[in-house]
Amino acid sequence: MNLPREVKIFDTTLRDGEQTPGISLTQEEKLLLARQLDKLGVDIIEAGFPISSRGEKEAVRAIARDGLTSTVCGLSRVIREDIDACLDCDVDMVHTFVSTSDIQIKYTIKKSKEEILSMATEAVSYIKEHGVSCLFSAMDATRSDLDYLVKIFKAVEDAGADIINIPDTVGVMIPQGMRLLTQEIYRAVSIPIDVHCHNDFGLAVANSLAAVEAGAREVQCTINGLGERAGNANLEEIVMSLHSLYNVKTNIKTQYLFETSKLVERLTGIKIPPNYPIVGENAFSHESGIHTHGVLSKSDTFEPGVMTPEMVGHRRRIVSGKHAGTHGIEAMLQDMGFKVTKEQLLDITMRVKDLGDKGKRVTDADLQAIAEAVVGEVAKEEKLVSLEELSVMTGNRITPTASVRLRFKDKYLTGADTGVGPVDAALNAVRSVLRGIEDIKLTEYRLEAITGGSDALAEVIVKLEDSQGNIATARAAREDIVMASVEAMLSGINRIFLMRKE
Repeated sequence: MNLPREVKIFDTTLRDGEQTPGISLTQEEKLLLARQLDKLGVDIIEAGFPISSRGEKEAVRAIARDGLTSTVCGLSRVIREDIDACLDCDVDMVHTFVSTSDIQIKYTIKKSKEEILSMATEAVSYIKEHGVSCLFSAMDATRSDLDYLVKIFKAVEDAGADIINIPDTVGVMIPQGMRLLTQEIYRAVSIPIDVHCHNDFGLAVANSLAAVEAGAREVQCTINGLGERAGNANLEEIVMSLHSLYNVKTNIKTQYLFETSKLVERLTGIKIPPNYPIVGENAFSHESGIHTHGVLSKSDTFEPGVMTPEMVGHRRRIVSGKHAGTHGIEAMLQDMGFKVTKEQLLDITMRVKDLGDKGKRVTDADLQAIAEAVVGEVAKEEKLVSLEELSVMTGNRITPTASVRLRFKDKYLTGADTGVGPVDAALNAVRSVLRGIEDIKLTEYRLEAITGGSDALAEVIVKLEDSQGNIATARAAREDIVMASVEAMLSGINRIFLMRKE
């Protein structure tokens, strides 16, 4: 591989990224994002296409005059009017382009190859006469005739171009092809080579890295891989691959990658998939018990090692769910401030797994509700009352009725009652069964759905009072509201009995 010590990053989020269908940034948003890219350490910011609209031109001018450290670039066709629009914005660099593939020449430009060659060299010369840097792109280079491509690149080099760009405009290259093409151009010219790869087949990052292996010294990319159709090469993946896998430097301050990605997500409204590399919510998340156990012991066991969440400004997360193990759940509980016994930990873990087995995503809020319920329960050996069996009947022509079987010390007690609904009937049945022992009053009942959906985890909080004035508050969390209500009530009753015993 012909690897350099350093690769420059050309960010086109504000130009090609904004061409993502459905995205339209205001001038204020573009300036805010340009400042973030400057903070990130991007070498060149392609601020926009000034000739395309008055607002676009004003935005490019505002960015160019904002005193950024990054080089500010404007896009133009090989047309003097386009170039003048860029120059009017006081940009540091003009990126001029023209189609070179037979299909685009025939159906879009409709000029001869010699005319295109002349237009390209004249545009480059005109840009250089005005004292700014010039980047020349042969649009659709990867579908162009190689001899003609070399000819036009040599011609613009002679005209004064500072750098040439090989665009895979429609994303049809494979890495080996990109490597060979870049090698041919690298041998033919002496000025630096830049690449611009589209992601139509999901190969934009791989193709960009292949070009670097063959001599490219600059890569065009976008935050979150935004861009036309399937997007461009993803800046985060390019940078971290170069740093961590190729040992090639860039000027990017990687600790701001996650921060920048989230800003782009917010401004554009294009959500980052959870499984997105580097910046996705799950990029450093672990649920599997085997993985969490290993990561908690040493992160390198189930993470790349050469890249940590701290390097990109992200965080490691241990996630609860059906695959979770006790080590991961215990770590999460400790972060939440819970101190649990071994028995409580096993109970919490089993409840989490039960939710996961039912297809439910277990959130941090779910886990907290479950933990609060379990930790708040009276210890098993101190419980006087426990639930053995519960059944409820309800319907539009049936009075809600509940039957319950409880264990009190060494005795089994059964009974039934009705109510205005299944919850009321179940709680009345519990009170009815225990009335011969103690008349428990329900003085307060509160129900909260922890997460959305009809299968949301329900947290029930009750306040109970006995005939002696003892008061207890208890809670339970289940996806079944009736069960959560009964469990909360029994937990409170056990608390009251424990108070009386003491």
